[in-house]
Amino acid sequence: MPDPLLTKHGESQCAALAASFPHTSRITHLVASPLRRTILTALLSFPSLVEPPKSLKIITVPELQETSDAPCDTGSAPEVLEQDFGVGQWAGKVDLSRVKEGWNVKSPGSPWSPEPEKVEARAAVSRRFLRELGQEYEERTGEAAHIAVVTHGGLLHFATEDWTGFKKVKGTGWENTEWRSYVFGEGEKKESLVETGESCKRRAGSEIPLTADEERELNASIGGIKE
Repeated sequence: MPDPLLTKHGESQCAALAASFPHTSRITHLVASPLRRTILTALLSFPSLVEPPKSLKIITVPELQETSDAPCDTGSAPEVLEQDFGVGQWAGKVDLSRVKEGWNVKSPGSPWSPEPEKVEARAAVSRRFLRELGQEYEERTGEAAHIAVVTHGGLLHFATEDWTGFKKVKGTGWENTEWRSYVFGEGEKKESLVETGESCKRRAGSEIPLTADEERELNASIGGIKE
């Protein structure tokens, strides 16, 4: 099914996340993949943030779309998204300005294709966007930015450069509505996301993330994960 909406089960998972997520009040930005299910996940998981007094707009970022070219992972045309989220109950809550014509063309050679090098390039662009978004906010307000990103299990491995727990059959090591916390590194790692110790401990029982060398070794050992 092309660019499906959330199932009833998916909606219930969002409601559970909305009720249990402990850091909602700290969030300064909502960012999502422009696929319809991720936009809806953001809307339903953070309902208090898209309403007054915060009235955050969900910033859709095409580089955060899922990696494959399967119909379910291929987004809708901008005019369709505008019809779905630009009017009615979601009017004014979703920023689609970055979603341009052709963002959902995943043919070979396209910048949006599932070729590993293209996915890696998109992941790098998304990290840079998030870093600059946070920096702009911090320079303008003098306060720390806390950005909630709603995206896809496959893309998250590329974006975080963390392949721990990857399951080839599922295409990801992430569960639906699972959340983890990251900060940007320093120095040579300033363009990389580093999982916080609290997040590592919560999901893996250890405050020590894998080193860069360990990540490369793990990545290399999982044959074909980027195909």
